[in-house]
Amino acid sequence: MAETLSLWPLIGIAVIVVGFLLRFNPVLVVIVAGIVTGLAAHMPLATILEKLGEGFLNTRNLPYILLIPLAVIGLLERHGLKERAQAWIAKIRSATSGRLLIVYLFVREASAAMGLTSLGGHPQMVRPLLAPMAEGAAEQKYGELPGAVRYRLRAMSAATDNVGLFFGEDIFVAFGAIIFMHNFMLESGGIQTEPLHIALWGIPTAICAFIIHATRLWRLDKHLERELGKVQGAVK
Repeated sequence: MAETLSLWPLIGIAVIVVGFLLRFNPVLVVIVAGIVTGLAAHMPLATILEKLGEGFLNTRNLPYILLIPLAVIGLLERHGLKERAQAWIAKIRSATSGRLLIVYLFVREASAAMGLTSLGGHPQMVRPLLAPMAEGAAEQKYGELPGAVRYRLRAMSAATDNVGLFFGEDIFVAFGAIIFMHNFMLESGGIQTEPLHIALWGIPTAICAFIIHATRLWRLDKHLERELGKVQGAVK
């Protein structure tokens, strides 16, 4: 008779969800969730603490990897990186926020398809460069921007980076998800596949994603022209 699988260890997921919803300290939430999960799985308390300690030791260098680039970016911003990016994009008369983001979408998706997933990103590209350039392109055409428009441009800049990375990396043959799908189909269903074939089938999806999001960015330009054009005309 097959052994019944206990679902009680999954209660740790509920602890994480509740802790994040209540805005508790993330580190404390994760530690409590780990302890609750271990107790639900009938693990000795000493083993639970040992596993938490091993996890800490294995990832203790991770903060340095994250903090060093952030410190460099912060230093560049302090010396006027965002202002220079806005001034540079303002010199290109034909540049608009939508056109700029469409070009970035293409570059981000193409580079991710070649495995260069770290070429962009929110902290190192979107916040210090892409979003200010999108705002600068709009300011060059419409003048001072309302707060709601600024936040909309920043959100679209972040979304553009997400779409380009998510659908571009699915084409890269050595991407972890492709290897996982290959192994899963082979071990679970005995289906023989090639990682290259899986990656190639990601190309139509990536093309569709590019067209759909590029259309959204084109509509963003039209929206800005309607809303800010009226305000600019009223001021004149």
